[in-house]
This record gives sequence, C-alpha cells and structure tokens, in this order.
Amino acid sequence: MAEAAESPGDPGTASPRPLMRDLKAVGKKFMHVLYPRRSNTLLRDWDLWGPLILCVTLALMLQKGSVDNEKDGGPQFAEVFVIVWFGAVTITLNSKLLGGNISFFQSLCVLGYCILPLTVAMLICRLVLLAEAGPVNFMVRLFVVIVMFAWSVVASTAFLADSQPPNRKVLAVYPVFLFYFIISWMILTFTPE
Repeated sequence: MAEAAESPGDPGTASPRPLMRDLKAVGKKFMHVLYPRRSNTLLRDWDLWGPLILCVTLALMLQKGSVDNEKDGGPQFAEVFVIVWFGAVTITLNSKLLGGNISFFQSLCVLGYCILPLTVAMLICRLVLLAEAGPVNFMVRLFVVIVMFAWSVVASTAFLADSQPPNRKVLAVYPVFLFYFIISWMILTFTPE
C-alpha cells in the first residue's frame, strides 16, 4: 500500500510558508518604495509589519546610547514611536475628511512604508557621525537627509495621489510634507552623547 502524503495543512507539520510569504510581501513593498511609481499594490495588499519594523528601527537608532546616565533614552524611544504613529493617524484622518477614498489602514501602511528612505538616512547619518564632527560632516548629513526626505514625500504622494479629489490634492500632501519634515529634522539634529 502506498503511504498517504501529508498535506500542507496537517497539524503535525510545521511549515515556514506563512512567515516567508509575509517576509516576501514586506520586501516587495520595500521595493515599491525604493522605486516609487503610481501603483495601487501598496494600497491593495496593506499590512502594518513593515511600518512597525521601520518605526522601531528608527526609534532605536535615534537613541542617545547613554546607559549609565540618568536619562537613559527611554522616553526618546516612546517619543519617536508616538510622533510616527500619531502623525500617520493625523494624516489619515485629514485624508478621510478631505473626501479621500482610501481606508484608514491603507493610509497607515503607505505612510509607514515610506519612512524607509528616512530610516536609511538615519543609518547613514549614524555612520557619518562616527567620523570627526565638523562642517563637512554636517553638510554630508544635510545632503543625505534632504534627498531621503524628498524621496519619502515623492514615494508617499505617488501612492496617495489618486485617492484624493483633484481639487484637494495640495491639502492632502501638505500634512505629509510636514510629517516627513519633522522626522527628517529629528534625524538631522541627532547627536550621540
């Protein structure tokens, strides 16, 4: 007699397929942000894994790193986390109030994934800060932050542009600009202790 083959749904078999599927989906969304074009893929298949990963990574990199000091950087992590999520929620509510046809979680997904360039900027700035401080150091960081800020704004507006009424697109893009500007300012003014 031939043995019955185990089906993928058997409780006795552990399959990494759902995890790999999610990781591939997050990777594809990162690629959409790195090469922004008008597409509804990020909107159609929304998730909050990528935004959570990026937010936590950015918040950890913005830590001062002073463990033995009285201010150990604990509130800074919470501040970054709250600024990112409160800002994304505010922009989403603004979009809905302007008559946008995008769901709450779709907007959070797009805004969160578009923090990727700013997270890369923070990584580059941390590496540049390892060198001696000076005007050249600041100019390099300023250039990197400006480029990545523009990339984040362009990427997010590429995904969110079609969801707004034509006569209200500027009103919807302005808060996005401010949101990424605040995050960029936190990155640019970061100095390790």
